[in-house]
Amino acid sequence: MPIASTSYVLPALPLKGWEPTYDTLHLWLQIVGKFRLGLHPKLNHWWHAPFYVTPRGLSTHPIPLGAGKLELEFNFLSHTLTIDAGAAGTMSVELHDGLSVAAFHASVFARLTELGIRDVPFLNKPFDVPAISTTPFDRDTDHASYSPEHVRLFLETLTAVDNVFLEYRARFIGKSTPPHYFWHHMDLAVTRFSGRVAPPRPGANIVEREAYSHEVISCGWWPGDKEVRAPAFYGYAAPAPKGLFDQPLKPDKAYWLPDKGMALLMHDDARAEPNPRQAVLDFLESVYMASATQAGWDVEGCTLANYSPTS
Repeated sequence: MPIASTSYVLPALPLKGWEPTYDTLHLWLQIVGKFRLGLHPKLNHWWHAPFYVTPRGLSTHPIPLGAGKLELEFNFLSHTLTIDAGAAGTMSVELHDGLSVAAFHASVFARLTELGIRDVPFLNKPFDVPAISTTPFDRDTDHASYSPEHVRLFLETLTAVDNVFLEYRARFIGKSTPPHYFWHHMDLAVTRFSGRVAPPRPGANIVEREAYSHEVISCGWWPGDKEVRAPAFYGYAAPAPKGLFDQPLKPDKAYWLPDKGMALLMHDDARAEPNPRQAVLDFLESVYMASATQAGWDVEGCTLANYSPTS
């Protein structure tokens, strides 16, 4: 896909074709994500944890560090992790097939030490991915796959999805996240808030209590996992209002999964639509409208004044 192309393309990204690389990359992202989580000032709803899509890959964005800043970026074009500490220097780790999680972990820590960055708060184990690994990062030599071709395709897909999510985000003038990529479940998400405090979730852990302290309608995309064996778009409301799962969705292939509390539009179904970009936007807006109207949100007051569904 040409870098300067103005046409919209939603690439195919079958999970089966790149799953070993995907699993390795997932664990690498968790390592770097934990650096941002440990160093960045805490933000509401875990907004200090995720990555952001750049023209080259996924970045932590600048992290305050003493009198300077630190940024780590997975560059999926040059296949490097760049560690930029400003005036203190820039270093990189080459990403390649055969680079184990343990070796990646050691290389990142070594580069940080060379830049004078020590004592980073860091929990040395994967978070909430038992189907992939529970082995401490510094002992994981099993995950060492990296396919540059599939990683570039992953970047193209992330870019296409992020661009639509940015458009969806721009239509809402209430509190909203930017599109951001969560390394725990490998999903790109954008979340809208009503501004109202949500009731406590029964049995919620510390992560869920912070994430869902206020009413949200969240939509996202992920490459698939050990249960859903293909990439998909999702959407849900928390808490889910009464009657939500009876509301219509767009496009026709989208559907509710009441037992999971969410709506799904499979990635390949969106690609098969005559206008994939519009199909994704229609899905996002239909999840939002179904959720917001059933939950009594101020839909009109939170909509960008010059936006209309037909524009």
